[in-house]
Amino acid sequence: MQRRDYLLTLSALNFHITEWGDPQGFPLLLLHGIRGYGETFGDLAQRLPPGYRCIALDQRGRGQSDWDAGANYYTDAYVADMEALVARLNLRQFDLLGHSMGGINAIVYAARHPAKVRRLIIEDAGPGAFENSPGATRIRRELATTPSHFASWDEASAFMRALRPSVTEEARQQRLHNMLKPAAQGGYTWRYDHVGISSTRLSPDLSRVVDLRPHIMALMCPTLVVRGERSDYLSAEMAAEMRQLNARILTSTIADAGHYIHDDQPEAFAEVVRQFLAQEQHETVEENP
Repeated sequence: MQRRDYLLTLSALNFHITEWGDPQGFPLLLLHGIRGYGETFGDLAQRLPPGYRCIALDQRGRGQSDWDAGANYYTDAYVADMEALVARLNLRQFDLLGHSMGGINAIVYAARHPAKVRRLIIEDAGPGAFENSPGATRIRRELATTPSHFASWDEASAFMRALRPSVTEEARQQRLHNMLKPAAQGGYTWRYDHVGISSTRLSPDLSRVVDLRPHIMALMCPTLVVRGERSDYLSAEMAAEMRQLNARILTSTIADAGHYIHDDQPEAFAEVVRQFLAQEQHETVEENP
């Protein structure tokens, strides 16, 4: 599968973008989670059928994108970055997939721009999950206790193994290669803005924390919410509430998966994504003969 990496200046920051697939294919924009990076969707892109242009960005403060000197890591800033990216790439319409924090950003963007998003896929995110779920408590604890430096790769690997015991060692190592960089004093440090992101998450400006419910109610596109059966972040009750808020929402639960569904069960996750997108293709043919 073709792969392309490039940088774009958006919102006064440089962003790293990765694309897979046909440059002329139908766009699928992919948004990672709070400590993620665009490359996390590389496996999913390989599992999708031909005809898609998969576009993943390292969101501000992550991966190879610039850090925000003012620690402006809030939903409105992420959505503004998306708006700038869509305008720069001249995307008339596209499918949108977001995991966790990326799912929050995707919901808000899709609610604001109904003509842009053809289909929306939310991986393990929903109302209340960011603030009140056991997973939110876990993430805050992890941010507060994560070391800023590792003396060796083995030390970092042991930390990631304890942090993500359910994913494969291959997936853990892929995460480390994308999340760590050599430190000036030796050893390794995080490639993402750990201090800035942690401060925003642990002591947020509450006026900028988004209530997702009005945005969910405003969604106009077919939407699939995928949750992990063992997720501590998006509960079955929250997923059911999302269906009640908007009849356009379907839900799917992936067995033996936690919050990181695309890592825990990559083929099962890819299959529900393929089915949902294929259904849209079929509907498009029927609606536009």
